[in-house]
Amino acid sequence: MSTATKTAGRDASATIAIVMPAYDEAEALPGVLAEIPRDLDPRIVVVDNGSTDGTGDVARHHGVEVVHESRPGYGSACLAGIGYLAGSPPDILVILDADYSDYPEDLPLLLAPILAGEADLVCGSRVECAEPGALGPHVRFGNALATGLIRLLFGFRYRDMGPFRAISWEALRQLDMRDPAYGWNAEMQVKALQRGLSVHEKPVRYRARVGRSKISGTLRGTIGAGAGILLMILTLRFAPRWYARRVPLAT
Repeated sequence: MSTATKTAGRDASATIAIVMPAYDEAEALPGVLAEIPRDLDPRIVVVDNGSTDGTGDVARHHGVEVVHESRPGYGSACLAGIGYLAGSPPDILVILDADYSDYPEDLPLLLAPILAGEADLVCGSRVECAEPGALGPHVRFGNALATGLIRLLFGFRYRDMGPFRAISWEALRQLDMRDPAYGWNAEMQVKALQRGLSVHEKPVRYRARVGRSKISGTLRGTIGAGAGILLMILTLRFAPRWYARRVPLAT
């Protein structure tokens, strides 16, 4: 049963927390923090994922909470932020990258369907509104391949696998998120379909990030991310029980 059905008419005073995975984003981070709509009164948690450029210090200087996660991987950083919040969880969790590629001002677009009780998970789709050159040809190709595979195997047409997203905490708990690496976004999007959650996509703006991407900016990162995403989709379709046994829940 969809969480959105159970929480229809959610109060607009719902608590919001933003988890920001960050690896060497000291230069970009101030711009991201400055553009987060403060009228939402979000709790902001920056997860310093082994940075060497003082990212954690920059975050603290701007008055936000900092979690240090030494285990590498995008999923590891997200899981660390979620674990940190678990003692006093918000009503809605937002994942926002710290590289200044997303527009934090678009956050209300992602929150609105959840606040209205119409959705459990809202993913930002970059493909419609990305600035010229912000999404390279290899990124667009990989994105189309992954979303096409999901449509083939699960019958749902995502337009993007972008990282900017919002999910109700109750829905998040149902997903048993586990992936420590590149498959994190795919795991969330596929499991949401498998659990029967209400999923929406909203077009969001996207720009070239500050600095060089650690994933799409390198051949190794691009290949690794693509393989991780496709493998996650296939595993959740054909071997979900094996995956649940093989990859432990974060503690």
